[in-house]
Amino acid sequence: MLTGGLKSVGIYGVAAAAEIGGCFAFWAWLRLGKSPVWLAPGMASLAVFAWLLTFIDSSAAGRAYAAYGGVYIVASIVWLWAVEGARPDRWDTLGASVALIGAAIILFGPRR
Repeated sequence: MLTGGLKSVGIYGVAAAAEIGGCFAFWAWLRLGKSPVWLAPGMASLAVFAWLLTFIDSSAAGRAYAAYGGVYIVASIVWLWAVEGARPDRWDTLGASVALIGAAIILFGPRR
C-alpha cells in the first residue's frame, strides 16, 4: 500500500500543478489583462490534470476527486507563496493542514 500511496501522492502533486497552472492561465487572461494566447496552454494543462486523475488507484472517481481536493488546497497555498509572493498566514496553514488530513483519510482509509 505504501508504494501505491506514494504513487498517488506523486500523481496528485503533478495534477495539482497542472490544474493550478491551467486555472492561472485563465486568471492571467481575464484578471491580469494577458493575451488570449494564454488560454491554449491553460486548456492543455487542464486536460493533463483530468487525465492524470484517471491514474489514481480508487474504486470510485468521486473518492479520487474528493481526496484530490485536499491536495489542491495545499498546492494552492504553496502557489500563493511561491508564485504570487504572498506569505500564507496561520489560518491558511491551519486550513490546508485540516484539508490534507481529510484527503489522507479519504484516500488511505481501510475499505472492505
